Amino acid sequence: MPHPPLHLAVALDGAGWHPAAWRVAAVEPGTLFSAGYWAGLVAEAERGLLDFVTIEDSLDLQSTRPDGPDGRTDQVRGRLDAVLLAARIAPLTSHIGLIPTTSTTHTEPFHVSTGIATLDHVSSGRAGWRPRVSARRSEAAHFGRRELPELRPDRLDEPGYVQLVGDLFAEAADAVEVVRRLWDSWQDDAVIRDVSTGRFVDRDRLHYADFRGRWFSVKGPSIVPRPPQGQPVVAALAHSSVPYAFAAGSADVVFVTPSDAAQAEAIVTEVRAAEETVGRTGAPLRILADLTVLLDEDDSTARRLRDRLTGLHGGEFDSDAASFTGTPGRLAEQLGQWRRVGLDGFRLRPAVLPHDLTAITRQLVPALRDRGLFRDAYPGGTLRDLLGLPRPANRYAAVASA
Repeated sequence: MPHPPLHLAVALDGAGWHPAAWRVAAVEPGTLFSAGYWAGLVAEAERGLLDFVTIEDSLDLQSTRPDGPDGRTDQVRGRLDAVLLAARIAPLTSHIGLIPTTSTTHTEPFHVSTGIATLDHVSSGRAGWRPRVSARRSEAAHFGRRELPELRPDRLDEPGYVQLVGDLFAEAADAVEVVRRLWDSWQDDAVIRDVSTGRFVDRDRLHYADFRGRWFSVKGPSIVPRPPQGQPVVAALAHSSVPYAFAAGSADVVFVTPSDAAQAEAIVTEVRAAEETVGRTGAPLRILADLTVLLDEDDSTARRLRDRLTGLHGGEFDSDAASFTGTPGRLAEQLGQWRRVGLDGFRLRPAVLPHDLTAITRQLVPALRDRGLFRDAYPGGTLRDLLGLPRPANRYAAVASA
């Protein structure tokens, strides 16, 4: 039985995922903080019929160090707020999903819920949200509400760090639960706009979230009516068992980072096991593999660009995801091979923008389509529809009608 068309997305960050990208990109560096630059990237992604874009964000400046600033001035530093940027772009697009990133560690879930719900309204149902934990001491220092130890990769197996990671993801799970309850706190038909009686809302169709947990105590209801999707798509990046469990219990989409097809198959097996362990109900996670890509018309040209970037950077680029350097056609073959082990699709990280993004939309997508792996038009509907995810029933409406 043939697989359905794969899901294809791109992760947008600065001038591209390679730290030296801004020095070779065919754009003026000054445009990186302009709405026009980002709108152009997303328009190109939509032109290629991609499912969605994700927009990176964090609470401290980019750094080559695990924790804290590195003092480098030869790399891009600074970002625009991902949620605000997505809201600016939404009216300029029609079909593509928009998934900004926010921290669950230092951001109140009430604020996140209203921001993402607003994005879903202004995009007519194309919003998503990527919650991420903030484990760095440098991020915590911006807020002064908690003390975190310095993040040291060589100590992550120590009991204290294991406990910290577990707590951060447990907090993230609570944050997602609060956000989802707030999205449900207005029933779909709560806004009645009855001019004859003077009633704009039916107060009986607004509900308290009433969440009390270790990290949050949130009454609700939200100030934003229920999003068009009911609940926007929640996506998580996961590298190991703890975040796999978080994604299985809290997300709709998970981004994973295999190094090859064999590891991709092992990760898919582990994620599906995590779904069973947490007792996931409803649609299974959509599993997308992350891959950093540097593409060109032939392998030698792509390798020359990679070597140039390496020289400008002063060493090899170290990434949590596997890297591919070569032609779009060869990448299409690799994606097809990896797809067979159970992946639902891929989130590609363009090394240089817009160079690699246009290679994806104008060369990779046709190559995938020629292999029967990608669609030739948007089917219409919401981001949930595009991903084959059902619209969730409102948890409070069911109780109210019981």
